[in-house]
This record gives sequence, structure tokens and C-alpha cells, in this order.
Amino acid sequence: MEASPGQETVARVDGREVRLLLGFDFAGTFVFAVEGAIAAIAGGLDPLGIMVLSFTTALGGGILRDLLIGAIPPNAIRDQRYALVAFAGGATVLLLHRFVTSVPAALLVTLDAAGLSLFAIAGARKALDFGLRPLMAILMAAITGAGGGTLRDLFLAHVPTVLRADIYALAALTGALVMVVGQRLGLPSRAMAFVGGAACFALRVISVWRGWNLPHLMAVGME
Repeated sequence: MEASPGQETVARVDGREVRLLLGFDFAGTFVFAVEGAIAAIAGGLDPLGIMVLSFTTALGGGILRDLLIGAIPPNAIRDQRYALVAFAGGATVLLLHRFVTSVPAALLVTLDAAGLSLFAIAGARKALDFGLRPLMAILMAAITGAGGGTLRDLFLAHVPTVLRADIYALAALTGALVMVVGQRLGLPSRAMAFVGGAACFALRVISVWRGWNLPHLMAVGME
């Protein structure tokens, strides 16, 4: 039985969506793996610890998201390409550590913002594909983008960055919100994915550049 022209069109669109989502996932995985390895070197970890932290930083958020939305086993465990990309990022830092560790802070912030944007959009898109309502899909974007970094900070005995400094999770939420609202308004999903990612990236970079932070509440009556 031959597929109708309409079915063929849907199949092509779905295929492009899958490839786009996969591309975002792999790009974000590599970027966060590099960032995790750099943090591991700064924390004095040995090569094994560097590779473990690369894997955790790159894939921790996605694994947590998949567990929450019922995508079991998580894609990062089922598809070995994710682990290979994460380990490639860690190995790149190991081999080029003399150059990587001298990278300017501004470039590290840019890489972090890029990884956050890629994961936020991929996380929200996957949550929508699994039937979650828009609000929960937006929350999954923050978990995907910030989850790995939170685990990284905990492994290094630091208070997670997402809880103490800069506009981080808020940037992921904003990017996902832009994407989801645009799609609900009937705008092209691929275009809105790029617009949402750009919004997340811009908010994260500008917040670091301008020193923006969410307000901190001061404890009253405590010494």
C-alpha cells in the first residue's frame, strides 16, 4: 500500500525534527563534556575523574529528564553515541589541556551558554513529543540544561551554580518558553527552536556580562 502525499510530507517533517533534536543533543553533549572536563582539571581530579565528570556533566540532565518523562531506559544509556560524544569531549580536554585550561573566561561562558541553549531546546522538544503539557515541558528544559552542571558541582563539593549565582535556569526556562509559545501560535517548529535557543543564549551571556542575578533574600535576626 503506497503512502499518500500527505503522509509522505509528515514523514519528511518528522524525520527533520528527529535529526534536528539529535543534532542539538549531540552538540550540547560535547560542549558540556568539555566544560565538565575543564572543571575537573581545576578541581585537581585524575584522568579517570575527568572522564567521569565529563560524562556526568554532559548527560546527567538528559538522563534525569528521561526518567521523569518515562523515556526508559534513558536515551543517553540506550544509544552509545551519547557516551562516545561525551567521552570525546573529555578526551579532547585531556589531550589539549595546556591550551584548554588557558582559554579566556569569556569563551568558557560562551560555551556554557551554547550548551545550555542546546539542551534546553532539546529537553523541551522531547518532553512535548512525549505528550507533556507546555508548562511541564518548559520545566524539563531547565532540568535538562542545568541537571548535569548541578551534579558536576555536587561531585566537586560546590554549591550548585544554578542555586547561587547568575541567571542560569531562568535562561533555559525563557528559551523554552519562547519556543513553546511560538509553536502554540502556529509558527514553524524548527524556526522557533532556533529563536528559543538564541533567546536562552543571549540572556545567559548578557546576564554574566552585566552581572545580573536574581535577588537574594537576607536572613533576619541571624548573626
